[in-house]
Amino acid sequence: MELELRGGVRAAPVLGDTPAERQALRWAPDPRERTADPAHISRTARELEEDGLDSALVVQSSSWPDPWLVAGWALAATSRLRIAAAHRIGTTSPTTAARALATLDRLSGGRISAHLIIGSSDTDVARDGDTLPKEGRYRRAEEYLSVLTRYLATETDLDHHGEYYTLRAARPGLRPAPRGELLSFGGSSPQGVELAARYAQVYAVPPLPLPDTRRRIAEARAVAARHGRTLRIWRHVTVVLADTDTAAQQHLRRLRRDAIRLAAGPEAARHLDAVALDRDRERGLAGPDQIASYIRRNLANAYTGSPATVASRINLLRAAGVDIVQLDLPTETAQDRVLRRELVNHLRNPLAARRSW
Repeated sequence: MELELRGGVRAAPVLGDTPAERQALRWAPDPRERTADPAHISRTARELEEDGLDSALVVQSSSWPDPWLVAGWALAATSRLRIAAAHRIGTTSPTTAARALATLDRLSGGRISAHLIIGSSDTDVARDGDTLPKEGRYRRAEEYLSVLTRYLATETDLDHHGEYYTLRAARPGLRPAPRGELLSFGGSSPQGVELAARYAQVYAVPPLPLPDTRRRIAEARAVAARHGRTLRIWRHVTVVLADTDTAAQQHLRRLRRDAIRLAAGPEAARHLDAVALDRDRERGLAGPDQIASYIRRNLANAYTGSPATVASRINLLRAAGVDIVQLDLPTETAQDRVLRRELVNHLRNPLAARRSW
């Protein structure tokens, strides 16, 4: 099966007054403030489609624009691009989420899926009124996914009396069109793997070194097999491109330096308030140089080089069993898009892929 290439659609541009500043600040912690810019959403989605990508992720946070609505705007601006909308379990009832998913599925001709998340920061989920600890959120997720999947499949009234949800005579008036993939799930914990194996069609593995990625894929597929199911595998890749490998390394150093300098400027308080840093603080990773540490960590394992070099590394992921590669690759200039198209062309070349294996 051909490798699926995924990008991302943000509701609005990153901070920065120039393309160079936005390129750098893409790697800084995202402020909690983010508006909804319809032109930016439409343009980003169309450019992903024009450049040959297959799908895009819309992310979620407690203060950012609603991912279902952003996904709908992106879908309306395109004809082929598929959208995975992040949906945090616990923000709505499972039946409400199921109807939103089914509605977008019908309106888009089957181009929507839900990327289900637990919420990695206790602080951030509490902003939406969710005060369960993470273990409790996983327990609730099992019931949520059971209800959601049964509700989408039922043709008769559904009753459910559980720990977190109670339904009486629930039945959807519309369902997604039958197809292969509707739900994806991430999370590296054993509970996350188990939930993906039981309910999802796609599992998002964490961005680890190649041997660890192989091991995680084998573990997830083994769990799925015990349930008589299969999983496609999705992995995120940070990418820094230039015409040559040397130029790309120089660009990486410039991005890191400029991101640290700009994020420590007048907008430093907004960056410090980022949800990503809430997560770091909860995990004991906070320190006096918290923003700079986050930026260095964000770029530490970037796939850096010419399009041909980066494609060769990505093809090793394909050989390891990855089916979907999300290219975290900002495109602020026309040259950025030229490089992205070159990378896509290399990844679509079956001869180059086999040479990389």
